Amino acid sequence: MNKAQVSVTEADLSRPEHQEATVHLLNAYAMDPMGDGKPLSETARRDVISGLREHPTTLVFLAYRGSEPVGLAICFRGFSTFAARPLVNISDYFVFPEHRGIGIGRRLLSAIEQRARELGCCRLTLEVQENNHHAKRVYSAAGFSRAVYVPEAGGSLYLSKPL
Repeated sequence: MNKAQVSVTEADLSRPEHQEATVHLLNAYAMDPMGDGKPLSETARRDVISGLREHPTTLVFLAYRGSEPVGLAICFRGFSTFAARPLVNISDYFVFPEHRGIGIGRRLLSAIEQRARELGCCRLTLEVQENNHHAKRVYSAAGFSRAVYVPEAGGSLYLSKPL
């Protein structure tokens, strides 16, 4: 199968086939060492689609190679107070390892960027594991870099506190 048979679509989570593809790909990402290293819980598999559908800022993109779902990006719209404009955060981003290296990730990022521009967003944001060198190369090639707002303050760090 060649690169021309790759397509990216914004998911319609009311469609069962998009729901199934989203859960399948998200579970594969969860099991990946650069994801969570373990499968989604039964609860997460059961509730993720309804949660995404109920969340008012959800954007989901699916990449297909032919008719096979091979890539996923789950994003959420946010808001930049300093720019007074919306932004899009890429929360989950995954391409099956056997389909990497042919531009699927770049096509996903391009679709996200196009949608963000349509929404009038000022930027895209994401987080990446420090040792996920492959993803970091993809993001860098797409124009992402460590956020630095004021050079004297240093670059931004992503922090988390489990609740």
